[in-house]
Amino acid sequence: MSENVTITQDEGILTLVMNRPDKKNALTDAMYGAMADAMEAAQDDKAVRVIVIRGEGEMFCAGNDIGDFMVAASRGDAHEANVFRFIRLLGSGTKPLIAGVQGRAVGIGTTMLLHCDYVVLADDAKLTAPFATLGLVPEAASSKLLPAAIGHQRAFAMMAMGEAMLATDALAQGLANEVTSRDGLDAAVEAAAKRIAALPPGAIQATKALMRDSDAIAATMETEIEIFGQRLQSEEAREAFTAFMQKRAPDFSRF
Repeated sequence: MSENVTITQDEGILTLVMNRPDKKNALTDAMYGAMADAMEAAQDDKAVRVIVIRGEGEMFCAGNDIGDFMVAASRGDAHEANVFRFIRLLGSGTKPLIAGVQGRAVGIGTTMLLHCDYVVLADDAKLTAPFATLGLVPEAASSKLLPAAIGHQRAFAMMAMGEAMLATDALAQGLANEVTSRDGLDAAVEAAAKRIAALPPGAIQATKALMRDSDAIAATMETEIEIFGQRLQSEEAREAFTAFMQKRAPDFSRF
């Protein structure tokens, strides 16, 4: 359990809130572990009909905590980190997933949305997936899921060039179900969760399974995880992370 993840359950709705607003909800290994534990337990819990993922404060999620990742890179065991437990559960989980997003959603903050069955964006939401700019590669099967959803060119601009997608564009591209005001986000997420929780759970889970090629998703994830682990130890990633910590622009000219 992590003190930076708030977990509640009510009326069939399991809600996971990333609660580290002072760090823009950047995810640590402990936070990933807490969410993964809760999602894993929910798979066999008939009382859980839907899982909601939220972020506390002004930003949904700033992605991975860079300090945590630098430690993982130095150990060389990043592929065993809780982040990948969480990612695998996104791909294999049977319960419907809902996300309510405000402000920026960076990296995993965006790629987890590709596994959500219902996504509500506040009108100030901004989705980014700047993997290559950090010397890394996409994760959570996003290297296949995002191009399939929005086309190769738009996906390349996001994942390779770090370009952002605004809420209205995400809605138009099919990455979200609805866009609401910031003040209306809580109510919209709650309404969607209650609507799904009231549906026949077996039929909902079977429908979700039929709509997703879980084997292909799992295979893509494993390939990404392997390459991601290699990239995490690269000189390019080290320069990107060091520049981030030093609040300067990275210099990739020597590579």
